[in-house]
Amino acid sequence: MTTPSDPDLPQQASLFFDAPPPAVIAGQPDRLHLRRIHAGLDGPGPGSPAVLMVHGAIANARTFYSERGKGLGPWLARRGYDVYVLDLRGRGASLPKIDRRARHGQTESIRDDLPAALAEIVRLRGESVALHLVAHSWGGVLLSSMLARRPDWAVRVRSSVYLGSKRSIRVWNWRRLYEIELFWNRAANLWLRRDGYLPAARLGMGADDETAKSLRQSQRWVRERGWVDGDDGFDYAAALRQGGLPPTLYLVGGNDPVRGHERDVRRFAAESGPHPHAIRLLARRGGLGRDYGHVDMLTHAQAEQEVYPLVLDWLRSHR
Repeated sequence: MTTPSDPDLPQQASLFFDAPPPAVIAGQPDRLHLRRIHAGLDGPGPGSPAVLMVHGAIANARTFYSERGKGLGPWLARRGYDVYVLDLRGRGASLPKIDRRARHGQTESIRDDLPAALAEIVRLRGESVALHLVAHSWGGVLLSSMLARRPDWAVRVRSSVYLGSKRSIRVWNWRRLYEIELFWNRAANLWLRRDGYLPAARLGMGADDETAKSLRQSQRWVRERGWVDGDDGFDYAAALRQGGLPPTLYLVGGNDPVRGHERDVRRFAAESGPHPHAIRLLARRGGLGRDYGHVDMLTHAQAEQEVYPLVLDWLRSHR
């Protein structure tokens, strides 16, 4: 599929949306959907950097793109990046869809899904490809956890950009009472008992659903000080204590009172061990034209002029 080119770019910047064969998770029947977005009929050049994009909870890959060429993924593709947008297991176009029979959680995303997606990119592009990571919200937590568990992948990543990512929530306000205490920690558990999973899309609470295991694991991390895996006890914070993460840009919404509050994002960066990083506030007091929220930092029309260039500058500075 092609889309009209960016008016500020030459005609050859038309986009192509490819669907490579599903990434196979070793020993599992699940298949991961990895949408590839690039500019040019012949695909990206051999030296083009690759970007893996990972969505957050109750979401899917459409966080980053639309078929009409909107979103951060197509925007980066028009600027020479070979973009791969992942649907985590059971979300989006990944199969099978989440239902009451699904038993996987965030441990499987960390241990299996993310390495499988990176391995597929390397298979398509070769061992020398320059890898970058971009994540929204809980996707940043999953990526940092994977890199802590898999230092062999961490050393291959040139840089990361996290938009609104935090692991735990300590800030207290009315929005927390509604979004976290009432919905995420209470109402969601009622739906688990009824349906066996969280039907967030049907409830209008998100773009996609969550398994019972994924919901319960994220609930624990949101409220606990320890960053420890609930399945095997792997201590992610301890693994990163001596460093290991690539240079990371943390983007914080100026109007994000609970799902990515500045204090919680800063604590996430601190508990991720010593690593080159920067924290940028997406707000008027940070020099931007508006105060961005948790979602509209990616979807607002003004984000193309103010937020997306910050991502691009960080990726370019670590090529």
